[in-house]
Amino acid sequence: MAFQPLLMDWSGGGEVKTLVRAEWQGGQPLLGGRALLCGYYLNELLVRLAAREDPHPALFAAYGEAIAALGRNEALVVVLRRFELLLLQELGYGLDLGHEADSGEPVQERADYVFIIERGPVPLGEIDPASIDGLTIVSGRTLLDLAARDFSRAETLAQAKQLLRMLINHYLGGQPLQSRRVLKELQEL
Repeated sequence: MAFQPLLMDWSGGGEVKTLVRAEWQGGQPLLGGRALLCGYYLNELLVRLAAREDPHPALFAAYGEAIAALGRNEALVVVLRRFELLLLQELGYGLDLGHEADSGEPVQERADYVFIIERGPVPLGEIDPASIDGLTIVSGRTLLDLAARDFSRAETLAQAKQLLRMLINHYLGGQPLQSRRVLKELQEL
């Protein structure tokens, strides 16, 4: 049964371990449909971005909460964006979404920003118009919403998806996610 919590013990010092014990920890609803695909997406993000055998207690707790939320049929896009944001921060790609990259000034709600990887939000007016092509532009309101983990606005969800997809693709080194490919193929059917 996929996405069920287990308490496991193993032993061994090399790459291959010996499973000593596995106990089911109970009551997670089974995922189905789009929620199941979203669960696979979360798994793929973890496997591809997190270092092997590197403990991340906060990330593990967030993963458990995300799987439980998927099982409760909560808004899938909100669950995914919340997890993606926490994943990037827990893995050390810290996103300071509430301050401008160069000046450190607070992000202005009514301004537009270009998000530059490894730098942060830069006011749109400070970017050469010829170099804007292909960059991710987000509103200050969206950046402030993300910093506050507020996904109640449709514009925030749309821009968050674009921004987080750009960041995840960058940290994946341009390698495509198979779960995205499968979802896209299913949507085409």
